[in-house]
Amino acid sequence: MAAAAVLALLMVSALAGPAAGGDIVHHDDEAPKIPGCNNDFILVKVQSWVNGKEGDEFVGVGARFGPKIVSKEKHANRTKLTLADPMECCSPPKDKVSGDILLVQRGKCKFTKKAKFAEAAGASAIVIINHVHELYKMVCEKNETDLDIHIPAVLLPKDAVSVQLYSPDRPVVDTAEVFLWLMAVGTVLGASYWSAWSAREAVIEQEKLLKDGHEGLLNIEAGGSSGMVDINVVSAIMFVVVASCFLIMLYKLMSYWFVELLVVIFCIGGVEGLQTCLVALLSRWFKPAAESFVKVPFIGAVSHLTLAVCPFCIAFAVLWAVFRQLPYAWIGQDILGITLIVTVIQIVRVPNLKVGSVLLSCAFLYDIFWVFVSKRWFHESVMIVVARGDKTDEDGVPMLLKIPRMFDPWGGYSIIGFGDILLPGLVVAFALRYDFVAKKSLQSGYFLWSMVAYGSGLLITYVALNLMDGHGQPALLYIVPFTLGTLIALGWKRGELPNLWTRGEPERVCTHMHMPLLPASPN
Repeated sequence: MAAAAVLALLMVSALAGPAAGGDIVHHDDEAPKIPGCNNDFILVKVQSWVNGKEGDEFVGVGARFGPKIVSKEKHANRTKLTLADPMECCSPPKDKVSGDILLVQRGKCKFTKKAKFAEAAGASAIVIINHVHELYKMVCEKNETDLDIHIPAVLLPKDAVSVQLYSPDRPVVDTAEVFLWLMAVGTVLGASYWSAWSAREAVIEQEKLLKDGHEGLLNIEAGGSSGMVDINVVSAIMFVVVASCFLIMLYKLMSYWFVELLVVIFCIGGVEGLQTCLVALLSRWFKPAAESFVKVPFIGAVSHLTLAVCPFCIAFAVLWAVFRQLPYAWIGQDILGITLIVTVIQIVRVPNLKVGSVLLSCAFLYDIFWVFVSKRWFHESVMIVVARGDKTDEDGVPMLLKIPRMFDPWGGYSIIGFGDILLPGLVVAFALRYDFVAKKSLQSGYFLWSMVAYGSGLLITYVALNLMDGHGQPALLYIVPFTLGTLIALGWKRGELPNLWTRGEPERVCTHMHMPLLPASPN
């Protein structure tokens, strides 16, 4: 009963309506009516809420004394329920209740005495649990005079409030984790193929220009990589510094307004990602709109297809931001997040395995430090606190993908951070680009095995998560050794590690650039 009392929220309202009037109002001429104690006995609905969800409804009886209980549900207040201490409330409660409804046991003192003590403690109403299954009429004694009671009182039968105590086990594998694994692996797969396809198109264009001579080569070298960003060793190392500073800022400044700022930033990135992906998909069917441009002030040349898609993307992001507290808002968050990750992997490129190794190694140390080591300085895991949004009313920050745990009796979400998909995805995309340029088959290349390694590392992450009873795990702790180790070991075994490590592409002989041999001079 105590557990239910702490969690429940009760709204007390009387049943009303002319047709049911004879059923809910009981006129009793035998019970004494005196000033301050002359109410009719009425049945009262007591609706409960547990953790914000509507629960059971109970029926009680109102007292002869106190104010009349409202008859319209819209006029009744939903109020927190507090357990009385002492339980019988035959003496003043030890603590003030500040407008809560006080739940008390029947005890041996008078009903009016309980109500006076509850009112003096600040209660807005008193609910009394009877010691038998029947409902008693709460009346006043004939000689009572101090009946100036201004809070309603309701009596419930003994069996009205009961609880069941159990601690269910989490399922060994929840379907949410399966879908989240598929979502992460599918995102890396799709983004890698898009990145490699773009690189292959650039190579084909370059080979065409090479046939036109050295001047064409210079032109493609000057402008062929437009729109792509190659990261280097310095920027890979700076990632750890910048990401750590940003994480500390999130941890220290986490509040309602700061989360709102993060939502705005995420929406801007999500709009860009969703727009880029939709334009790339639709351009195959709407090629004229994709190849015709209009000049927009402060932006430059924008295709007509982009202008047509942009309002939809903005509306989608705004609707998610406004309704992100709804149960199915995670779908919108995942769509925006996936398109953002795919777009970044398509634009940002790892030029060789050396840069990829530095990037993933730094991310590996970053993840371990902020999940495990940060507890020594901050007395809690900074990464986990920020990911869950513990210091806000939000269910986690928006920079992650999540799926509700559908078959978990404890509820909640299975989550994965953007970095756990994006950073390994950059290296996997590099492997596929290398395979395309080297014209390797799926089995003889590096992409298939890097994808298997990434999927295996992520799978081990979820296994470790379940073995650790749901305690947060740094996913890169498992993903990086699998992904990076597989590429390095495979490249070393095939004798291609030097090319992978420094050049990032196989050696190619350019047949168009050979100079013709000149005849020997007679002198």
